[in-house]
Amino acid sequence: MGVGIEAMNAYGGRAFVDVRGLFQARGLNLERFDNLMMEKKAVALPWEDVITNAVNAAAPLVRSLPAEDRARIELVITATESGIDFAKSTSTYIHHHLELPRNCRVFEVKQACYGGMAALQMALGFVASGASPGAKALVIASDEARAGARNTYYEPSQGTGAVAMLVSASPQVLAMDLGANGYASFEVMDAYRPQPALEAGDPDLSLLSYLECLQNSFTAYSERVEDADFQRSFDYLAFHTPFAGMVKGAHRKMMRSFGGSGLSQLTIDEDFKRRLGPALPYCQAVGNFYSGTVFLALAGLFDQAPLSEFQRVGIFSYGSGCSSEFCSGVFTPQARRVQARFGIGAALAARHALSMNEYEAILDCAGQMGFGTRDLEVPIAGFGRIYERCFAGQGLLRLERVKNFHREYAWT
Repeated sequence: MGVGIEAMNAYGGRAFVDVRGLFQARGLNLERFDNLMMEKKAVALPWEDVITNAVNAAAPLVRSLPAEDRARIELVITATESGIDFAKSTSTYIHHHLELPRNCRVFEVKQACYGGMAALQMALGFVASGASPGAKALVIASDEARAGARNTYYEPSQGTGAVAMLVSASPQVLAMDLGANGYASFEVMDAYRPQPALEAGDPDLSLLSYLECLQNSFTAYSERVEDADFQRSFDYLAFHTPFAGMVKGAHRKMMRSFGGSGLSQLTIDEDFKRRLGPALPYCQAVGNFYSGTVFLALAGLFDQAPLSEFQRVGIFSYGSGCSSEFCSGVFTPQARRVQARFGIGAALAARHALSMNEYEAILDCAGQMGFGTRDLEVPIAGFGRIYERCFAGQGLLRLERVKNFHREYAWT
């Protein structure tokens, strides 16, 4: 059957703030709100971080496996731009709290929002090589927006969360088209994190880089894949989604460049709604969490597209700086049934809606516990109502304290 994604789960936090309300509270231009096409922004609570996101996404996957299959997870790769140490990877914590076997490679990769795709391709190569027949890989893309974006137009679109994917030679969800890959990479300072709590960049340059990479990576894909056609080869599309409005503009440009001459705007709009529309609602409810966002779009497709047997999806991943890839895979007949076990949509719908006062208090708290924190007791006092509603008794991992730089966690 090939190699690909056996199962995947997403964690979009346990709380959110309404994006329109945030625009109004910040005095931002509501015309730009309409262009974002965003609805909710996932917010990391004080006891959540990149590691809790990752573990809370991956735990349902791991727990669903029989013991003998769990023992065959021989590779854990975490992709993040929200790391907690210059040397120690987040994968070590994740591997520990998931109670995975010690006969396992664990490491972390970084390339802005492209990191998750890089990790997935490394895992696919490992499994496809047959170097360890029957082995599985766990790929987790986990990130959180920094508090430094407050009072900017970046703030409404930046979220928090993780997507975990089990990669194997039994792809019950998505069989990847191995070798069908197109790349586009070059050096550009479009978006970057020069300091632990600072996100900076040029949004116009970032948009232009994204569009250039989408066009060039698809061109490279079509040079490898005979008769590849942007309009006809893919039943669905899943793009990295900083915000849904950006994806809509990128799709329009691609249709005009590769969809043939004389396409009407109505035809383009209908194509966007049919092939990309199902990939957007989860992203619109969470916001951009960088390395995992393209896979959250995929999760939306599995749950919401009117799937029939063996339909191909074109996938575009972009990471600032920049690196990008266009690849593809085929849905399996049981994709929706396999994914329904994890209830991603229901979990997003059950999150706590934060008031602006609660949101501001959480941002103030986040500024005290970022990268480089040496000692800290994570506060629950002052957030008790949120904790009781969102975490207490729900079997989720939470951060308890940082002690001499070591992060200590507990299950609720």
